[in-house]
Amino acid sequence: MMGTGAFCGLRSSAVAVLACLLAGCGGGGGGSSSSSTPPPVLGNVQAMVVDAGPSSNDANVGFISVTICTPGTSNCQTIDHIDVDTGSSGLRIISSALSPSLSLTQQNDASGRPIVECLPFADGYVWGPVKIADLSIAGEQAMSLPIQVIGDPSYPNVPGDCSSSGGPNEGTVAAFGANGIIGIGNLQADCGTYCAGQPVPGAYYVCPASGCINVAVANSLQVQNPVGLFSVDNNGVLIQMASLPANGAATASGSLIFGIGTQTNNALGNATILNVDPTYLTLTATIGGVTYPDSYLDSGSSALFLPQNFATACTSQEFSGYFCPPTTLNFSAIMQGANGTSAAAGFSVANAETLFNAEPSFTAFNNIGAINSDSTSIDLGMPFFYGRSVFTAIEGKQTPGGTGPFVAF
Repeated sequence: MMGTGAFCGLRSSAVAVLACLLAGCGGGGGGSSSSSTPPPVLGNVQAMVVDAGPSSNDANVGFISVTICTPGTSNCQTIDHIDVDTGSSGLRIISSALSPSLSLTQQNDASGRPIVECLPFADGYVWGPVKIADLSIAGEQAMSLPIQVIGDPSYPNVPGDCSSSGGPNEGTVAAFGANGIIGIGNLQADCGTYCAGQPVPGAYYVCPASGCINVAVANSLQVQNPVGLFSVDNNGVLIQMASLPANGAATASGSLIFGIGTQTNNALGNATILNVDPTYLTLTATIGGVTYPDSYLDSGSSALFLPQNFATACTSQEFSGYFCPPTTLNFSAIMQGANGTSAAAGFSVANAETLFNAEPSFTAFNNIGAINSDSTSIDLGMPFFYGRSVFTAIEGKQTPGGTGPFVAF
């Protein structure tokens, strides 16, 4: 979901937009080991990489590969550079990245009308039909999974209340900056009971030959968080990313580990559990005595998105939207969950223009800040994930640390 930023398009994922709608290191090892006993090979680990992406201009975007198949068949395709996003739920693939030989079943409503979805991100929107696929990641499988096919040419006409939802249509690989996105956030169905109980403009539609109609869609027919449909390791995820030096790195590596407390490599350990608000999926952040009640952690955001008064904004058009303080600024946030628990979250904001110009081929930075137009929100994006273990638990799922939805680090 490319934005309108500089060198690497700023991106911020759907969690803030969903809240608005509702209102109105590298490598996960396997247990202890010795020189004579290698660690077990576990099937819940998917390698994750940060690089320039298929459009060659990304930074701070974590990618994995997924394999999708025509349901019930061995007709499969592995697709790389799928953006990993804890700020949304559901697998979405750009239509042009799919092989013509891969025939996916259209998801229809009870009347046989094809279901099509609009999803607004913070920097644009995507539009496309809901289809059924079998999915494999590492050793995990989600069968008959509803996914979205973005930019499907069979549905060229975008309803006005979708196209006016903010930002451009990001229905191509070049515009989106990835071949797709895998939402592994706190929700099981991407819009849930809100879209099941009423038509939500700019969300779900049925599109018979006569035209598209905004409708309510049952939870089971919506795009689904694939992790919740795994037979095991299905209560959430752990992202572990390698640490970075202050000047960044050409690339970064890490692991997307499925399950929380289900195997030896995904134990909560000393992580602090912060229950997110069950409706808005938010935490409360306090920095310098000021409270930001609509805050969240989001691997799908490419920067630390902070209110404008946090730092000096870049003045050049090329780096518009980023922060360019004269010296690196260090912040200490207290993140509080709906359960009353709190965890310290330290982070830094350096001069984005200096960093990008000094290392123009680098794609991973732990101290890039950008302007958040929401003055009540701190969005701790991918830079926050480097050098940390960050858990995301799915709503209603049991874990050793309690029932989701929560985040922990």
